[in-house]
Amino acid sequence: MARSVGTGTGAGTGTVVTRRLIRKEARGDLALLACLAVLVLVVTALCAWAPVLAGRQEDRALRQRVDAAQAQAPLISLSTTPSVFNTSPPAVDMAALLGAGRTLTEQLSGPAARQLSFAGGGSYDYNPASLISPQPPQPPQSPWPAIAGTQLTVSHLPSARAHLQYVSGRAPADHTPPGTAPQLGLSQATAQALGVRAGSRLTLEFAKTPGVQNAPPRAELLVSGVYRATAAADDFWTGRETLDQPSRYPAERSAGTVLAVRGLVGLDAADRLAGAGVGGPRVTWQLRADLSGAALDRARALTGPLSHYSADLSAALCQGSDWVTGDTSCRVGGQATQSLLVTDSLTPLLAAFTAQDQQARALATYAVDALAAVALATVAVAVRLLLRRRQAHLRLQRARGASTVRLVLLRCAVVWPVVLIAALLGWAAGLIGAPTGTSGSPQPVPAALAAAVVMLTVPLMTWLAVREPRRPGRLRRSRRNTAAGRRVVLELTVLLAAAAGVVALRSQGPDGILGAVPVLVALAVVLILLRIYPLVLRLVLRQTRRGRGAVGFIGAARAAHDAPATGLALFVLVLTLGTAVFGGLVQRTIGDGLATGAAWTTGADASATVAGTVAPTGAVTSAGTGAAPGAAASAGTAAAAPGDGAATTGIRTAVQHLRTLDLVGQADGAVISRVAVITVDPRQLAAIAPKSPLADTLLSGPATETGTTADAGAPLPSFLSPDLRATERTGGFTATVVTQGQPPLNLDFEPVGTLTAAELRDPLLGPVTAQIAAGTPMLITTTAAEHLMPQQPSGSTVLLLEADGPATAEPAVLRAAAAKALGPPARIRVRSETLSTLRTDGLTQGLGTIYTAGSILAALSGLLALALELTLTSHERRRTTSFLRTLGLGGREAGAVHFLQLLPLAVASAVGGTLLGLLEPRLMAGTLDLRQFTGGPTQPALRTDYSLTLALVVGVTALILAAAATETVLARRRRLGGELRRM
Repeated sequence: MARSVGTGTGAGTGTVVTRRLIRKEARGDLALLACLAVLVLVVTALCAWAPVLAGRQEDRALRQRVDAAQAQAPLISLSTTPSVFNTSPPAVDMAALLGAGRTLTEQLSGPAARQLSFAGGGSYDYNPASLISPQPPQPPQSPWPAIAGTQLTVSHLPSARAHLQYVSGRAPADHTPPGTAPQLGLSQATAQALGVRAGSRLTLEFAKTPGVQNAPPRAELLVSGVYRATAAADDFWTGRETLDQPSRYPAERSAGTVLAVRGLVGLDAADRLAGAGVGGPRVTWQLRADLSGAALDRARALTGPLSHYSADLSAALCQGSDWVTGDTSCRVGGQATQSLLVTDSLTPLLAAFTAQDQQARALATYAVDALAAVALATVAVAVRLLLRRRQAHLRLQRARGASTVRLVLLRCAVVWPVVLIAALLGWAAGLIGAPTGTSGSPQPVPAALAAAVVMLTVPLMTWLAVREPRRPGRLRRSRRNTAAGRRVVLELTVLLAAAAGVVALRSQGPDGILGAVPVLVALAVVLILLRIYPLVLRLVLRQTRRGRGAVGFIGAARAAHDAPATGLALFVLVLTLGTAVFGGLVQRTIGDGLATGAAWTTGADASATVAGTVAPTGAVTSAGTGAAPGAAASAGTAAAAPGDGAATTGIRTAVQHLRTLDLVGQADGAVISRVAVITVDPRQLAAIAPKSPLADTLLSGPATETGTTADAGAPLPSFLSPDLRATERTGGFTATVVTQGQPPLNLDFEPVGTLTAAELRDPLLGPVTAQIAAGTPMLITTTAAEHLMPQQPSGSTVLLLEADGPATAEPAVLRAAAAKALGPPARIRVRSETLSTLRTDGLTQGLGTIYTAGSILAALSGLLALALELTLTSHERRRTTSFLRTLGLGGREAGAVHFLQLLPLAVASAVGGTLLGLLEPRLMAGTLDLRQFTGGPTQPALRTDYSLTLALVVGVTALILAAAATETVLARRRRLGGELRRM
């Protein structure tokens, strides 16, 4: 009984002693425990806060792309054709049908219906109808053949009202009295081409409906007003040019051309036309996606229901078949219709954005992994210092019989509660500071993994420090050889892993695992430095040994002796500096690439593009170009149109016309189909961009000697793209331009040079190249060909505008000048606005924020690791100083020894970090696809931010030297007796 009580009392006493020992060691290690706590707190807080913030940037980037796409065209649309012949007489209630379209989103499953809203109230378009009367007049002195017929497309487009201004009459009424003719609005150019005005009546003949009608139905429309188009900043006119300007195309079954025009009608025009026996129009509802808040999550949740939206509509609204067309019969709002067609452009846009987002995430992974490696190294240094401070106590406890397990558990009992509390506090702080309503979510797994790694580091390093040493063997040399062999194996393993990672990264692209390759590369660089580092120091040591004085020799000797022990500090500094240099390179490359991308998109300060090869109006021909009347305007000053009141002088212009022709090689007769033929005036391009390589090449060739007119058989000097030259090694090309009513025109293109890659990437070709499909051969010739080829509705015209001063460089002034030259339907791009859009892109800004924040945090963590490492190794330097001061070394000489001991570390870290930051992008050049962030024609060239690199190198060097100065100051405060007692 007494033995039992005694045992219990002993166990209780041991527990109390252990607790007392834990509290005592915790109080003695408060500073280092605080360092560990701060590291864990920051890392776990980042795991909770950073993904949410990154999700907000992704949401912003996706909203920018969706808004830009929806400004040009609807991303989602529904269309159908009402069955007007299912009633007798034929009828349709268009107002009810368009209103019922708003209920179609009810068929979307889940919350997707709330994310779509109808825009514009719906529209409808009839197939082109033949104009019976009046017949349009034949324009005098027109290069076009006689008009053989006129096709008028009738459309109801409510969104057009904000882009029109009626100059006579009024807009078509949405509600007309029964028995009256539907009202029609025409543009000024269309009314002039048809020879009508407000109040005129048009008789149209529509296509007959097979199985219902024996003759085509006719209807009379009243021209209620004539409008003129106004410039739009939302790309409204893209694809709707015929609302403003009529077009022509060759007639199929007769000589001459067909005049194609388009007019606008009111809402109930379809009701009146149905009563006249005209088949139903194509009704379209445009849906606008609302991606506010968590845009990425909403878009992904929307694409699922959209994939089977058409099937859901058919199942809910369609049953049986239409007796007229045989198509599926549906009912929308009580109106019989044909099958419903869903057009989804949101899913392809989201797929393209996902690819861009993955590339941005891959680039961000490099910074995140580097920060994690630096933080882990800092933890290792802190734990090493923690164990060094307790080394004497551990040896004493070991001598008193404490087991290895007990010592490891004792260290864990001190550190683990601090790590757990810091992890919980960091996670809570991250959740509190994280924004809400984003697609990002906190990542608990990385946070738990980071805390677990820190917790496992403590027992591992404690076990390495207190484990039972091996008994000394007989062969000491063999043991050294074994250690050296292990080091060689470790180094070769790291080098091979880094090489394999780089090869895998270049071949298959970045992913979550291969994102750690830069850390392996950094480790490989450090291992190479640790091999070279002592060799260089030995060479320095040989030189200092021969010199006068012992300070240099002693400093170099101590640096060579301490070189292997500075491996962890060197790794932290090299990785931190390399990550910062790499991030600066990425941001500098993107920054310069944004300017290049904006210049490529616009070509000059601004550009305007319009369909068809037209001659700009309102431009003054500059002296010396000799442009003939009716030709494209030469480089000069854009003049204000009469009556505008807006002066636009001081803007130089250049015109480019794009046609697609089939060329025949003169050497072998081979046909090269669909060649992009661009006509330019080299003097215009030189006036726009004097330093342009393309303009220099065109001016240096014979193309400038041809003049502004050319005979039909005269060869046209031309420059070819490399792929076109490859198809025909020698000789020129011939093209035949056929125009209805005129004899065929044969053009002879004489190659005078081949365009280089730099000339093809010249920003002057950016806007016109955007109109050409990838892989299309290209030929550039002089504007002399413009006088031989008639204007055509196909192709495109590009007008480049360059401001002479700040006053005319304003976007509003450039837009006004472009609209005057090519008309309101022109698609206008301003370089300053494009550059601002690229710079404010969510992915670009998010990537810059990640690298900036990652570099700052890595630098702070590296600074902490360096301070801890210097503290850890300061004991050896103090002992050396104590010996030297005992031998009579002065204070200045002792300070010099401190500097010389740490100077090699500063130099090695600066060189290694710089090499790492410059080497990594070159090794991973195939995976760094930065073109999606810049918008340029090609991958932007890697550009190192040398100012940032120099500042970082100077900062790291100054940091280490400042540490040496601090140690010197502290050493001077100690008296010689204190130094002797420390020995």
